[in-house]
Amino acid sequence: MAGQSRKWMILIATTWIQAFTGTNFDFSSYSSTLKSVLEISQVQLNYLSVASDMGKAFGWCSGVFLMRLPVWVVMFIATFMGLVGYGLQWLVIQKLIVLPYFLVFLLCLLAGCSICWFNTVCYVLCIRNFQTNRAFALSLTISFNGVTAALYTLIAKAISSDNDTIYLFLNALVPLFASTLALIPILRQPPSADATRLDSFNFLILNILALIAGLYLLLLNSLSSTPLRARILFTGAMILLFLPLCLPGIVCARKWANRTIHTGFHFDLSSFNSVDVYDDPELHKELIGSDQSNGLNGCSFSVTHEEEGCLAKVMEKDRLKMLGEEHTARLLVRKWDFWLYYLAYFCGGTIGLVYSNNLGQIAQSLGYYSKLSSLITLYSTCSFFGRLLAAAPDFLRDKVYFARTGWLAVAVVPTPIAFFLLIASGSEAVLRASTGLIALSSGFVFSAAVSITSELFGPNSAGINHNILITNIPIGSLLYGLLAALVYDDHAASSSQESLLREATVCTGRQCYMQTFIWWACISVLGLISSFVLFWRTRLAYDRFERNQSTTQFT
Repeated sequence: MAGQSRKWMILIATTWIQAFTGTNFDFSSYSSTLKSVLEISQVQLNYLSVASDMGKAFGWCSGVFLMRLPVWVVMFIATFMGLVGYGLQWLVIQKLIVLPYFLVFLLCLLAGCSICWFNTVCYVLCIRNFQTNRAFALSLTISFNGVTAALYTLIAKAISSDNDTIYLFLNALVPLFASTLALIPILRQPPSADATRLDSFNFLILNILALIAGLYLLLLNSLSSTPLRARILFTGAMILLFLPLCLPGIVCARKWANRTIHTGFHFDLSSFNSVDVYDDPELHKELIGSDQSNGLNGCSFSVTHEEEGCLAKVMEKDRLKMLGEEHTARLLVRKWDFWLYYLAYFCGGTIGLVYSNNLGQIAQSLGYYSKLSSLITLYSTCSFFGRLLAAAPDFLRDKVYFARTGWLAVAVVPTPIAFFLLIASGSEAVLRASTGLIALSSGFVFSAAVSITSELFGPNSAGINHNILITNIPIGSLLYGLLAALVYDDHAASSSQESLLREATVCTGRQCYMQTFIWWACISVLGLISSFVLFWRTRLAYDRFERNQSTTQFT
């Protein structure tokens, strides 16, 4: 009983960590001020955002440390990196110290590493304590990473509504408090805790509470116009974050009631099947064996429906035949399906992250800089909802089965729509709608990618393979951000408008990002095409896996 309650405490602790450590989402809140203080161009500012995203390329280091050190030690190493990285940037932006551009770049890189290390800590805690239901646990935990900017906006307004530099101060200190708060559950984590039939019900409750918290931040944030209102709203948000603490007590109470009180009521929770077959080694082997034994049937099915022509042959080449087959890194990079997946992520999810990094300058150029905090909150909460929706395939598996790559393709659709809307109009309503669509889409991609990588290329190799996949983030951040920065600086120079804040140029008008939006729209269409081709190539493997799973469960 104690083990069951403690594992839920671990999950709640990981949501706290994620909710206060997604500090890369508030970069646009202080980027304009940082640009003016450092007296740098938009291109140089883009390199700083790239440095933060490059931290993800060093995520493997945290895994190595976790092999040698306790989880809580690695967590506080991440805290220290964020404290130094963001803390020194805050001193720079406050003009208390002066650092050269190169050192500021390294500080951004260090801060980016801290985010990745926090993520790794949370992933490991979820996997260790929810081995059977880790897909649910990871999806729920990852989703809370999207609300950080919304929470920080409330804190900033509660402290000082006019000071943008407060975000760097919060980025440095708040993760320290969150880590300290999560320390006790982490130290008391159970050695092992088996899954129970009530786990699905508990995950459903937690997702409902998460949905309520997201709606609260989205709908009521506009009321935080004064520090007093912001404090009240932040208090309400904290209550919603701490409300899941009741769950371990409910788990213990229900177990006690089931053992001591014999009732005639029977609750059927089978409709919410929370068992992840990819994490069950025996079932996984059995399904793989079934796939191999039925391989001829599957192949004949695909050959029967194969269309003639060069295009059809290309589409069938090296097609994924079954799910869960382990792929080494060398085999992975030879697979067409991996590069389609890489391209879909690169042109779908990553471009949304770059959009958020440029949101400050986009709002400023369109004349809505005073609305920036609400735009950041909108992006943050919609990203949260997108991440939360990534759990839908698992909740609906028994009712409506659809390949996860199909969900991915559908999730990428809003991104090109949003960019075409921005091309058509520069109104505030369109800016808000587009920001929400992009955040919703990219949030889903970020969260679903962990499960998709495990399904397509094997659960045991998922750690290495996913790190290979997310190398697209710093690459995309560099290329997409550089494109936007070059267009921005070009129009700023041609209009000869200089900021009053020393030498930093400021571009105003729709032309500042028009060409960028056109390019981003075309790139996102390419990502959409790649995602649908990936779905087309993998749908038979998903269908075969689902049939074999059903056969195995009923025999």
